[in-house]
Amino acid sequence: MDNGSLLSLMLRSRLFEEAVERLAAKGLIWGTYHLSIGQEACHAGLSSALEKGDWVVPTHRCHGYNVALGTPLDMMFSEMLGSRYGICGGIGGSMHMTDIAHRNFGSSAVVGSGIGIAGGIALSQKRKAADGIAVAVFGDGAASRGTVHEMMNMASIWDLPLLFFLENNHYGMSASSSRMISSSEIYRRAEGYSIRAEHIDGNDVLAVHEAVLGGRRYILEQHRPFFIEAETYRMCGHSRSDRNIYRSREEEISWKDKDPIARYERHLLSSSLMTQAEIDAIHEREGGAVEDAMERALSMKDEVLSTDELMSLSLPRLPSSSAASSSFHRGTYREAIYEALDEILSSDPSSFLMGEDIGRYGGCFGVTKDLYQRHPGQVIETPVSEETFTDMAVGAAATGSRPIVELMYGDFSTLASDAVINHAAKLRFMSFGQLSCPLILRLPMGGGTGHGSQHTQSLETMFTGIPGLTIVAPSDARSAKALLKSAALSPDPVLFIEHKGLYGEEGDIGDADDRLPLGKAIVHGSGKKLLVISYSHAASLSRKALKPYDEDITFIDLATIYPLDRETLVKEYRRVPHALIVQDTQEEGSVGESVLRILAESSSSLSFRMVSALDAPIPVSRQLEERVLISEERIEEAALSFGL
Repeated sequence: MDNGSLLSLMLRSRLFEEAVERLAAKGLIWGTYHLSIGQEACHAGLSSALEKGDWVVPTHRCHGYNVALGTPLDMMFSEMLGSRYGICGGIGGSMHMTDIAHRNFGSSAVVGSGIGIAGGIALSQKRKAADGIAVAVFGDGAASRGTVHEMMNMASIWDLPLLFFLENNHYGMSASSSRMISSSEIYRRAEGYSIRAEHIDGNDVLAVHEAVLGGRRYILEQHRPFFIEAETYRMCGHSRSDRNIYRSREEEISWKDKDPIARYERHLLSSSLMTQAEIDAIHEREGGAVEDAMERALSMKDEVLSTDELMSLSLPRLPSSSAASSSFHRGTYREAIYEALDEILSSDPSSFLMGEDIGRYGGCFGVTKDLYQRHPGQVIETPVSEETFTDMAVGAAATGSRPIVELMYGDFSTLASDAVINHAAKLRFMSFGQLSCPLILRLPMGGGTGHGSQHTQSLETMFTGIPGLTIVAPSDARSAKALLKSAALSPDPVLFIEHKGLYGEEGDIGDADDRLPLGKAIVHGSGKKLLVISYSHAASLSRKALKPYDEDITFIDLATIYPLDRETLVKEYRRVPHALIVQDTQEEGSVGESVLRILAESSSSLSFRMVSALDAPIPVSRQLEERVLISEERIEEAALSFGL
């Protein structure tokens, strides 16, 4: 890249940010933004050193990277103004300017969480033997996040083509790094993970360019990650409302003297690389380009997406096709899931299984068994780093892979919830359909094992109501395999709930062609006295408890608990006068309450009972655990109250 191009990129970024401030002063921008005035050398230096196959995952202070990577300015202004012509249709705004045409994944508003996503992109690139790297951009504030250390560890042990690029601007929000970080040399932390690292002057665009060129070359030649700490300074507040009361004027003046644009211009003049007239011409050209782009965006600012367009990006796309098995065999719920995983890995080389102890140990609950031998390279054992390896799965899924993540216990979904809720579920929405996330997250849930309050919870309702997710909870061996096979066809994330109490239960299992549609409930029987609605273990338990009354009961196995199959629920409740809802979770905020709302909306008179776990954590004592959880006795008692 020539000298004029580097200056143009930095000027374009600066002028864009200043234009944003003017628009905000006129009340034309809704919400907040994070400007990067003063950090332009990092954007231009890094971006100019990358190649077409490289991906960048920037921070929420992302405008400069969009500019440097080539996003059209009018689309950036339109995004800031909330217009349908924005790079993300006006949905993402300042912090989420995804531009896959320029390999810009888009940033995360959750500080540091993009680092794992970049690691997942690097993993996907390595698996495909792609000639490119992924760049995780983060700030000094994010350097204190645990996910940074988890990702450095995994990048090192897996030799990922990942560049850690730390923009150290000396402040998180208002807290200075000198008060919040125990080391004045953050890059040296990488050395503890056997990662080569260096510190550079982040206000020197040439130094940044050369460092990234060298780091990229090292990554591709040595097949090792690399870490760069670029020291810079933001010559503006953290965000729109920041009045900079935490910094001294002396400090700001001292850094203004190191302004990367003025500094580079002095270098060009002193080295006789450009004349003042040539520099002035670049200023005039870039100023005109920014103003023209802003005017174009302003002329279209009132054209916004329709509600239907918005909802089309929000609702999960459910594979509705099904295929009946031509033959069945007997096996356990555990074996059914194993068979589905085996068939998915066999048929799709882009798929892989990721999780703790899923190799030689065979998985905590013995589901994965010998898959690591049957599918070399497709079964990836991870360190104890749930948040980060789930983030990695999101990044890999969005860039051409189909990961299946196994969390050892569903309880640990609390650790992975950022990756699931803030990234996987919203990725297609925030990116305006540029990205999708075909990820399956397998979650062993439920009690009855004596493992206590942190290993036996049913936390599925933590994720219901999150637009973009599909949550599946099979109740028997046949549906476990058939629904998992369908989940593997979904272009959007699927949470697959496996109740631990079902792993040993036997049933019919279909062949490799057997699939059940996501989003559809399964109806068993045609009794006209009582409708029993349940899912997962509760559905299995209900069928056992009420077997003597089969001829009077219609059982609805929800199968997919989010989104619910409203059509089937309403149709069957209009035919049967009473409903019994059974679930393993507590009642408050549960799937059962959502079912009840649907039934209430469909009928002027409502006759129902609900059997749920007690409103308490699960105790270890067997007798106490049995009191908290649902039982066949409680289910039968509730059913008999309807006069069966």
